[in-house]
Parts: sequence; structure tokens; C-alpha cells
Amino acid sequence: MQIFKVGGAVRDRLLGKPVTDIDWVVVGATTEEMLAQGYRPVGADFPVFLHPKSGEEYALARTERKSGRGYGGFTFHASPEVTLEEDLIRRDLTINAMAEDDQQNLTDPYHGQRDLEDRILRHVSPAFAEDPLRVLRVARFAARYAGLGFTVAPETLELMRQLSDSGELEALTAERSWKEISRALMEDQPQVFIQVLRDCGALKVLMPEVDALFGVPQPEAHHPEIDTGLHTLSVLEQSALYKQPLTVRWACLLHDLGKGLTPEEQWPRHIAHEHTGLKLIKAVCERFKAPKDCQELALLVGQYHTHCHRALELKASTLLELLQSFDVYRRPQRFEEFIVACEMDARGRKGLEQRSYPQADYLRGAAKAAREVAVQPLLEKGFKGPELGEALKRERLKALKAYKDAASA
Repeated sequence: MQIFKVGGAVRDRLLGKPVTDIDWVVVGATTEEMLAQGYRPVGADFPVFLHPKSGEEYALARTERKSGRGYGGFTFHASPEVTLEEDLIRRDLTINAMAEDDQQNLTDPYHGQRDLEDRILRHVSPAFAEDPLRVLRVARFAARYAGLGFTVAPETLELMRQLSDSGELEALTAERSWKEISRALMEDQPQVFIQVLRDCGALKVLMPEVDALFGVPQPEAHHPEIDTGLHTLSVLEQSALYKQPLTVRWACLLHDLGKGLTPEEQWPRHIAHEHTGLKLIKAVCERFKAPKDCQELALLVGQYHTHCHRALELKASTLLELLQSFDVYRRPQRFEEFIVACEMDARGRKGLEQRSYPQADYLRGAAKAAREVAVQPLLEKGFKGPELGEALKRERLKALKAYKDAASA
């Protein structure tokens, strides 16, 4: 029996990056031998075991063969005869197909170390094209390592293009797709993930609503970058630069979908795109079964982002409606995430990345003024039920008028 550290742990050590997850491969062992040494089985589809002390995962070396559509359409074969090289060749990228023993002696049959040095994301073998999930994984690695200068090898991009055209991407489950998408959006350069998906034709299949934004012009006075797709990438880039959470990044990606529905004769204007985009945002969220908080924020940002940009001009009554829509009294954090998503939208414009966004603090102040209206005096005056709600609304409106007056003085 031989045990090797494989995959990401080897790759990241060679890159000088922190190693978090460690995968182990066991060569020359049987299931019975693993059990006899105290390992606990966890894999339903293929032999994976938990170490009796560390709890880390150890997998028997295995080969795989395509047997159906999608990510799960494989049959696996594990036996003591399977070599380390045979196990590594089934992996996605050469930089993930290296192994090392306990002395850090490297096994690198597919030149992963060379590709690390050359900053290339390259597939290990033609079997890459058998797994559609790898399109998303490679795009995610491109987003992770773009800052180090990594790019996707042309021949790998071509295989990804073939996979995108084959119909295999449609076989991916919503859960598997969302896992990759959500992880990719939290990488250092999530805009690269979207760009790589577009380069290989996968964006058109997975998120046609986002793909449709490229080539759609906007007024140059507000959007020097003009192209709505490029603007979306820039907004996503800003959200990563400012270390925003997943909810905000997801909202940034989807906020302008309505512009993809604007008839060409109306370009570059996009009248009521906030409302026309809601059905598209909802469709994308449902397609990937995005978590509820991501769905809610994306819809709210899509509907109200132009309200935020015009915050200083809004009437007190419109301000109150906006605050009510977000339930700022019970869910202040959601309103804060809305504000920062809108700020990312404002900064995601060519040459305007550093400009100030006074609307953010103005809206925070408005929310504070409305929240500080006390309920107790109204209860003491005998208000209850619907009348209490109306009285509270009147007092909040009064507070917002006072806030506006003070802010403009």
C-alpha cells in the first residue's frame, strides 16, 4: 500500500499558497485492507474512507468510464492494480494531476509543474470532454488564478466549446452548477469566470440572460464603457475588490438583465429596464436554485438600483416606500447590502471606479431617521391595529422630510 497527497494540496504548495484541503490517494490497497486499518467508508459511488484519527478523506486509486450524460454519468473501477498515473489521468487539469509522497517527492506524469510555471490551465487528457462540470471548474480556476497571470490553454478552451455545444451542460443539476457558480463568484476575479464561460459558449447555455447583455449599448454620458456586458463584468470586479459577500456579488451579476430585452430601436436608452428585468432575474435564480437571501437581494437590487442612484432627488414619500420595501426596521442588513451593491454598480464604469457615492451615506441616514421614530408615544395615544400602522407611517414620513431638509440645508 502506498499513500500520496494529490491535487490542490500539491498545486498550492508549489504555488506558495496556503494549503487548506488535502486529498489523499491510496495505491495498491483493497477495501478490506482499509477497513482492517480502521478507516471508515463514506463513498457510496466509489471507495472513499475517513482516516481513523485525522478524519481526512482517503480514496482508493481508480479509473472511470463515461456511461451516461452529465456530471454523474460515470462508472468507476478501483482495485490494487490501478496505478497512480492511471488515477491522475482522469483529473481535469495538469496542475491538479500531480502527487507527492511523504518525502515531498513529486510524481508529475502530465507536466503539471511546467504548466504551473507557464501559468497555463490545460486539460490532462481528451477524457476532459466527458464531464460537463469541468467547464465551470476551469472557468472558476481561471477566476482564482487570473491575478497570477494564468490563462486557459487554447486547446482546452476548444474542448470546453465542444462541451458547451454538445448539450451536456443542460444535464448538470442545479445544485452542482450553483456550487461551482457560487464558489467562482467568491474568487478574487469573478468577472474572469463569466468571461471564460462566454469565450467557450457556456454562458449562452447556462445564463443566456447575462450573455444577451454583451453588445447592448448604454448612454455614454452615464456609462463610458457603453457595452452593458462589459459594465456587468466591471461591477462584478468592483464587488470582489471591495470584498462583498455572495449575496451582493450575485445581485451585481444580475442587476441589469432587463437591458437585454430593450428593443434595438430604443438603444442606448433602457426605459423601465428595472421592471422588465425582474422576470429574468427570477428565472436565473430558480434555474440554479439560488439560496433565498441571494434571490431576494438580486430582485430588490434589480428593481430599485436606479432609486438608489437618484436617492438625493427622491421625495420623502418615495424614500419611505423604498425603506418599507426593504423592511429596514426588521432587516437592516439587507438594506445595507442593497446600498453597497448599488455603489458597486456606480463604480463599475470605465474611469469612474474611484468616484464618491454620497447616495450610500444619505440612504443610511434616511433609514436611521425612519427607524428612530418611536412606537410607544403612539400606543399611549391609543393607536392600535391598522391605525397604529398608518400613524407610524405618518411619523416616519415627517422624520424623513425633516432629514431631507437638514441634508439639503
